[in-house]
Amino acid sequence: MSFWLCERLAQWAQEGDAPALIWHDQPTGYADLLAQMAQWEETLKQRGIGTGSVVGLVGSFSPSACALLLALIAQRAITVVLAAPSPALLELAEAQWLFCVDEKDGVTLTEPGHARTHRLYEELIAQDRPGLVIFSSGSSGTPKAILHDFEALLAKFQTPRQRKMTLGFLLFDHIGGLDTLFGTLASGGTLVATQRDRRDPEAVCAAIARHKVHTLPTSPTFLNLVLLSEAYVRHDLSSLAVITYGTEPMPERTLTRLHEVLPGVALVQTYGLSELGVLRSRSKDSGSLWVRFADRDTGFETQIRGGVLWVRSASAMRGYLNAPELFDPDGWLNTQDAVELDESGEYLRILGRVTDLINVGGQKVYPTEVESVLLELGNVRDVAVAGEANLLTGQIVTARFQLCQPEELTAFKRRLRTFCQGRLAPYQTPVRITLTEEALHGARFKKLR
Repeated sequence: MSFWLCERLAQWAQEGDAPALIWHDQPTGYADLLAQMAQWEETLKQRGIGTGSVVGLVGSFSPSACALLLALIAQRAITVVLAAPSPALLELAEAQWLFCVDEKDGVTLTEPGHARTHRLYEELIAQDRPGLVIFSSGSSGTPKAILHDFEALLAKFQTPRQRKMTLGFLLFDHIGGLDTLFGTLASGGTLVATQRDRRDPEAVCAAIARHKVHTLPTSPTFLNLVLLSEAYVRHDLSSLAVITYGTEPMPERTLTRLHEVLPGVALVQTYGLSELGVLRSRSKDSGSLWVRFADRDTGFETQIRGGVLWVRSASAMRGYLNAPELFDPDGWLNTQDAVELDESGEYLRILGRVTDLINVGGQKVYPTEVESVLLELGNVRDVAVAGEANLLTGQIVTARFQLCQPEELTAFKRRLRTFCQGRLAPYQTPVRITLTEEALHGARFKKLR
């Protein structure tokens, strides 16, 4: 099989209009990216790395990391993407090789030397397909190792879309980050990389202004931080046309406020899982949490069973390396996301993970809905709502707050109780309150509950 994306990149190189990447403010053209990819292919061949080799790759969206990733796909290797070297995850993925790309774009190669034994690998190799191993966030325990057929995952990009300047906010080891990378390259656009340790609102807004970024893919948690920082006031964001948000439910208050301060920007909700990839979606409008997914022509089908979203996709994972499968006999995957339909039956609203649902005496409480209200309380920088076991009601609502300015806990609780009256039902109102100075999100800017 010829790697169709290489032919597409060569087409963009001939046109010579825009760089493929901007990393540390330095552009890398499509021709340069292809040349680096060819060099890496020779290196891989010399090392005996090819079909079925399990290769760890630690990096960001630097030229070397992107070129090496492309070369590994072309060589039909199985690539294990990581944010940082992890002996435990490398052992779990049975990695035989490890490339680490640092922030100066230097590359080191080591050999963990694990034996490749998993049956899912052997099935992929028998079909001569490149593989991708990506890990879940692990917020609820040991990360799950998810194996994809890389060729199937990339198939949706074969039809070029709008050529644009896109910020690479979501990380190199995140399904959304990889979706951004390949969607950008397949359409001849430019990916503006962010440094892993400079993804604060000030740095991101500065990069948007400096490079005239068109599209920002990010998370609701980060957008809330942008609003609080008011970095959008200090930087020229006039080039920004689209913000796509996903990875977690969007608090309604955050979306409303964002629509107010950036009225000329289209706000588009996306939906994806590490197990599935990212579905094509369209929001009802920029101020709406209602979203619909494209039809089966995009390779995805959706169903709602008992208020839970199920998805079937040709690009779904081959399976977990370390967990039971979630597919039913017909190939449908239980996303474990609770949803509701609007009156038309066309649009749905994502309420949150079923596992995050709080049951207070039989009443359902979705953390995001409570957080959306609590974020309106003055002096609140961020809040994370979760359930806690209770003998009388089954569960109670708890909330951890990160404040903008220090405040005495007793006074804050009193102010919170007054604020919640008339805004939240008694069963939705937090019973246990904690103040913390620690961030309530992880490196992927996803809420930690």
